[in-house]
Amino acid sequence: MTDGLIKGKDGKMRCFWAGQDPVYVHYHDTEWGRPQDSDRTLYEKICLEGFQAGLSWFTILKRRENFRKAFANFNYKKVAKFTKQDVERLLKDEGIIRHRGKIEAAIHNATLVQDIIKEHGSLTNYFWSFEPKQRPKVMDLKALKSMASTPESKALSKDLRKRGFKFVGPTTMYAHMQAMGVVNDHLEGCFCRKDVEKTRKSFRAG
Repeated sequence: MTDGLIKGKDGKMRCFWAGQDPVYVHYHDTEWGRPQDSDRTLYEKICLEGFQAGLSWFTILKRRENFRKAFANFNYKKVAKFTKQDVERLLKDEGIIRHRGKIEAAIHNATLVQDIIKEHGSLTNYFWSFEPKQRPKVMDLKALKSMASTPESKALSKDLRKRGFKFVGPTTMYAHMQAMGVVNDHLEGCFCRKDVEKTRKSFRAG
């Protein structure tokens, strides 16, 4: 590993965290940092980031399809109608993370997501309103490590908590901003960085 980069089996340089596992590499190459404009997808990311708290992202990623089956493919309108019986069902589901607080938060947040959509038109509009105006001139490993949370992720977390959301701390919300492309934290030298930045510049929230 050099400067936070790792060479893949295909010879491409990637952010170190992508490792060599095909699932993780695919996520890094095709999804992480790329702008998302689907309310369903953004709700899914909020939920999964919440489930990830205290765990590794890979632990969540390899269970992603199980989570989708368990949570009605993250259709927030359906999840918002989940009952106590659904909570008990999910607590028995070995394919997901069986944490009562996180499961209940995902259901609780599904209703609040709909309120944001009514107010802002979409989750995309809402989340992109917290896009940082200033970014490090060079996105190297030192810069990345200094941003476990940022003023913007703290503001986002504060606003979500004010609305009643759960499991949306500043660090979790910065990870969410990274994942949905509000920021481009692919490291300098990663083959994805320029392409992601090009996509971000042409992206329009709406």
